[in-house]
Amino acid sequence: MTATKAAVAPEAPVMLDCQKVTRTYSEGPEDLTVLDSLSLQVRAGERVAIVGSSGSGKTTLLNLLGGLDRPTGGRIVIAGEPLSALNEAALGGFRNRYIGFVYQFHHLLAEFTALENAALPLIIRGQRKRDAEARAYSLLERVGMAARAEHKPGELSGGERQRVAIARALVTDPSLVLMDEPTGNLDQTTAATILALMDELARESACAFVIVTHDPALAAHQDRVLKLDGGHLVADVQD
Repeated sequence: MTATKAAVAPEAPVMLDCQKVTRTYSEGPEDLTVLDSLSLQVRAGERVAIVGSSGSGKTTLLNLLGGLDRPTGGRIVIAGEPLSALNEAALGGFRNRYIGFVYQFHHLLAEFTALENAALPLIIRGQRKRDAEARAYSLLERVGMAARAEHKPGELSGGERQRVAIARALVTDPSLVLMDEPTGNLDQTTAATILALMDELARESACAFVIVTHDPALAAHQDRVLKLDGGHLVADVQD
């Protein structure tokens, strides 16, 4: 896999700001703290990889950053907006406007085609179906899925479904993209295409990326690599 590291300007605005974020779960008579006063800043156009062992809290962190879960303590601010200030309805609209999410499992809707799945965030936003699908088709082309646009998820391979999910996450031109093992189901050539697309978006639209991965090659192509251990982002593990 090859990609060009984005040149992140030191004066670039902070797109994601986490301050002392804690997430605790009740486990019987004891509380389990998965994230403990975790802090993280990601600037516009920056790509940050987060690595760590299974069960270290990486997916929990992504769910908090995406507003899919609420922290027990601390503060998460995205594009200048504190997530804690948004009720569930407002949070849904904010997520649609500012955040793209690539899940480890694609979560495509089985009854819709690849094109309809990729266009869905724009249709939910209220965009005309024709315009939404034109934008979605352009993203499917960029991830090598234009020829499969009219196929439903059950007719696609795991890697093809993942590419549709990536197109869906990027279709709204989000300010922040959260990715959970985005290349886990992709062959090396397709993964390289996705990396190149991420680099282009980071450079041209100042989209920020936070990527959870076990893949050292994927992590190495990001601007920063952080390790989640003991509920903290403890250190850069490589340049």
